[in-house]
Amino acid sequence: MTSQKTHHFPAMLNFKHLHYFWAAAKAGGVVRAGEQLHTTPQTLSAQIKQLEERLGCALFRKQGRGVELTDEGRVALGYADQVFSLSEELETVIGRASDGPRVMSFRVGVADSVPKAIAYRLIEPALDAAAQVRLFCHEGKFQDLLAQLAVHRLDLVIADEPMGRQLSVRAFNHALGTTAMSFFATPSLQRRLKGDFPQCLDGAPVLLQGPASAMRRRLDMWLSEHQLRPCTIAEFDDAALMKAFGGEGRGVFMTPTVLEAETQAQYGVRTIGRTEQLVEEYYAISAERRITHPCVAAITSAARDKVFRG
Repeated sequence: MTSQKTHHFPAMLNFKHLHYFWAAAKAGGVVRAGEQLHTTPQTLSAQIKQLEERLGCALFRKQGRGVELTDEGRVALGYADQVFSLSEELETVIGRASDGPRVMSFRVGVADSVPKAIAYRLIEPALDAAAQVRLFCHEGKFQDLLAQLAVHRLDLVIADEPMGRQLSVRAFNHALGTTAMSFFATPSLQRRLKGDFPQCLDGAPVLLQGPASAMRRRLDMWLSEHQLRPCTIAEFDDAALMKAFGGEGRGVFMTPTVLEAETQAQYGVRTIGRTEQLVEEYYAISAERRITHPCVAAITSAARDKVFRG
């Protein structure tokens, strides 16, 4: 007689307890949460106590007449936010499909080094890829987004550099296009610059991307090759903040040529020069070699035919 092996699965977290904790944390206490959930504070407290026993730590501590989250409570709240956000997404995408056309979920990560205007131009065509698309946009560090792509929490990552071969993430680069770079200054600052471009940058006040930017490294090399030594006024991780300072005349700044017209209009600056020796590249990175997701297909097609057509 052969014996059958019994599989023992670990006990699942009680999501009712988690929901009560989440509601109390969001409401600022069990009394207000009880009013919102139409239940007594005693019931809420008992349910949260069971969750704390399950996790082996306290999630709230007394603070004056109220309560505040412990360090463990703040961690738990972050996970609870994700759990109930995904629950809502699941209901939207699948649970309500019988009530009408199927809603397609599309999760895209945008590297924080990609200008917001370019990110919008690249992603916007995805909204027309299907009858109903629910778009989830996440901005973050390139490496962090790749990690989320690897575990299928993202459908696509848009970045200004390809994924390197040294990474163990199974993903594929899809080139979207390239753009030259343009340099801008306010009219008053432009009048103070000496000589033609690019020599006018020598000694000029400049606003630069942060040292972690791939373009910043290429810019430093370009300046060195042309024996140009501008005066660095400030460095920025956020391109929009850099352009805001540039619009106030604080220094010459650089942005992709495809954004030239709107940069001039929005910040009241003039183009003082362009160079095709500095090229910004954009990539869509997916977990699939062959593009099958209609939103990804719409993005890659529009990028090549419209955004970077010139």
